[in-house]
Amino acid sequence: MTRQSMYLKMIRSSLMRRRSRMFVALLAIAVGATILSGLVTLYYDIPRQMGQEFRSYGANFILTSADGAEGVSEGAFAAAAALMPAESIVGMAPYRYQTVKINEQPFMAAGVDLEGARKASPYWYVSGEWPGADGQVLIGQEVADTIRLLPGSRFAMTGTGLGGESFSHNFTVSGIVQTGGAEEAFIFMSLGDFAGAIGERAAYDVVECSISASQQELEAIAALISENVAGVVPRLVKRVTQSEGAVLTKLQALVFLVTAIVLALTMICVATTMMAVVTERRKEIGLKKALGASDRGIMSEFLGEGLALGCFGGILGVFLGFGFAQLIGINVFSRSISFQPLIVPFTLIASVAAAGLACLIPVRSATDVDPAIVLRGE
Repeated sequence: MTRQSMYLKMIRSSLMRRRSRMFVALLAIAVGATILSGLVTLYYDIPRQMGQEFRSYGANFILTSADGAEGVSEGAFAAAAALMPAESIVGMAPYRYQTVKINEQPFMAAGVDLEGARKASPYWYVSGEWPGADGQVLIGQEVADTIRLLPGSRFAMTGTGLGGESFSHNFTVSGIVQTGGAEEAFIFMSLGDFAGAIGERAAYDVVECSISASQQELEAIAALISENVAGVVPRLVKRVTQSEGAVLTKLQALVFLVTAIVLALTMICVATTMMAVVTERRKEIGLKKALGASDRGIMSEFLGEGLALGCFGGILGVFLGFGFAQLIGINVFSRSISFQPLIVPFTLIASVAAAGLACLIPVRSATDVDPAIVLRGE
């Protein structure tokens, strides 16, 4: 039998003889590794999850015209959109505005890509339905209250078109928008209906974009657009992006703090268990030293037991941790968590390192055993 195989057999035998105590240490490491793996998975997945949650609060990025320009041209909009990561775009809604009248009362009409607005502003509560045909519009709650309109009502919109000629067009209310904000004072229609009633315009007044990205990534996109697209000014919606960044920072700090506390408690539990094991094996340690065993050999044996526990506990923690993270993701965010392959080696290394560090004090005490005193029964 080789020296290495003998060493492994000694560790295995020692673990099996003290199954109850070693099980407690293994359980502590497994619990710590589970929480570590789960929280680190959440730590890296929280930005994606929270980013999707924050997208329900509306646009976080807008495009406006530069000074002197009449608006954001369709070409400039297309060029800016091409510089945004396609996989991160939740929705983009270009708007055109014009003052109109209903029953001689002035209101603001907004021509918009309705499907883009629906994606970019999912927080809009619509009583009725979104427009599904030409001649259908959404009206804000304030407009509906002022002129007494309900879903299905017809009304005549009048005003002066872009060419200076008067117009009068009939529209049907498909739904009423409630947001608690400025949107309740607008009349929303498709860009086609807007052009048919008010006139065709080659530029947009503003483009609202909802992009699933961090504040730093949005700033990088804004800089890229500023450098490469003329006549467009990209801006971050500060109240959304800053709030998102603050929440993410606090959540990640909380996850880091909890992880550190759990690792500390795991090390304390392992150290206590190993100290009890060393105390039980004082006579065995004394006999080994009397027969010529070196302090280094004794230390390597105990460290081997601790590292073995750390490895097995880490393996259990990887699988249980992903289940733990998945459970939190589904119950908190209502979305599944994506598996992070790098979590596997990280959890194993952290578990083995924590177990090894926790064994240092007990191992140190094992080398202080005096064979003469122990073998005399003192």
